[in-house]
Amino acid sequence: MREAIWRSHSPKWQDRFLEFHVDLSMDYRRMPIEIESPEQFGYERIKYNLAESSVTDLKFSSLGIHLEDLVLAYGDHRGKPELRAALAAEAGNLEPDDVLLTPGAAAALFIIQSSLLEKHDRLLVMRPNYATNIETPKAIGAQIDYLDLHFEDGFKLDFNKLEQGIKADTKLVSLTNPHNPTGTVMSEADLRAVLEIIEASNAYLLFDETYRDMNFGSIAPLAASLSNRAISVSSMSKSYGLPGIRMGWLMTQDKNLQEKFLAAKEQIFIGNSVLDEEVAYQVFLKGESILAPTRAQIRSNFEILKAWMLKQQYLSWSEPSGGVVCFPKISGLLDIQTFYTVLEASGTFVGPGHWFEQAQRVSNPDQHFRLGYSWASTVELEIGLKNITNALEIARSH
Repeated sequence: MREAIWRSHSPKWQDRFLEFHVDLSMDYRRMPIEIESPEQFGYERIKYNLAESSVTDLKFSSLGIHLEDLVLAYGDHRGKPELRAALAAEAGNLEPDDVLLTPGAAAALFIIQSSLLEKHDRLLVMRPNYATNIETPKAIGAQIDYLDLHFEDGFKLDFNKLEQGIKADTKLVSLTNPHNPTGTVMSEADLRAVLEIIEASNAYLLFDETYRDMNFGSIAPLAASLSNRAISVSSMSKSYGLPGIRMGWLMTQDKNLQEKFLAAKEQIFIGNSVLDEEVAYQVFLKGESILAPTRAQIRSNFEILKAWMLKQQYLSWSEPSGGVVCFPKISGLLDIQTFYTVLEASGTFVGPGHWFEQAQRVSNPDQHFRLGYSWASTVELEIGLKNITNALEIARSH
């Protein structure tokens, strides 16, 4: 019957149907950063995990939260109202309905990109970057322009290149601050300069602010609080050490856009886990009682890292200003593969450069690696750093 109906239509109709069907499909490909992630590699195989881009994961027993009276029903599709209100209040001039809670920041990124981009639409994205910010637009079939950051320039954003990179048909600009994997940070003045450029264009700004609470200096306002062309994304995974509850959010003042994002969320997830939302809410209310010691630990570990970097003969870096990662470069005539082989044999894990689209722009992408310095304990960090030094020495002798 279906075949008869199909054949009853003209070839032109059939061609249009097939074209429409193809345009709706997404070419999903697994990302190296996920295939080779510590959780997929096996935590039990790693002694010194210096690949993580977050603080130490918290144990549930340490949170001091209570869930006995929680009703495990469907929750508000926008997300727990009290948590949205708390997030909006922290931003200053946002309303609770300007906040959409999502299952992690990754879901927020997917919702934004799949809502705003269609096949052949133009996107300008910062590179290197967290792979999802590039791979999801690729899967959609978007036309991607890259705003490349360079080691020689301290991975700083070039505002002239940003302005020149936005074309008349650019729909979305995707930036990250503090930047993953380099740890560079935009000031408030920088952010306002970016927004001025965005508002002079037809594009929206996707501003991934997942590491915002980890700034070493003053913290700039949320991008979404400064412009209705900006969409801010963050989560509880990195600064709060709660990646296991999958709780993130996106913020925008654009009511029509927010309604579209809500529609996308409802069709993918309906709502969030009310269990995850309640844990996130109770932890968020603790605020500085959790973040203050976390920041102190980050700075303490950073000083260890900085002292170690000063002694390195085969490594150079652009010193980070926030976050919990850096992106050092291996210098000299070293056998890069030997370095990673020796490092893995020592039980030490880092994030090689090919996780961050480096293979598309440099001949040896793994000459850089992401080094996370606040997930492992201080003792594990110190041993892991010694193992990196040893692996470099061995790679130098090959």
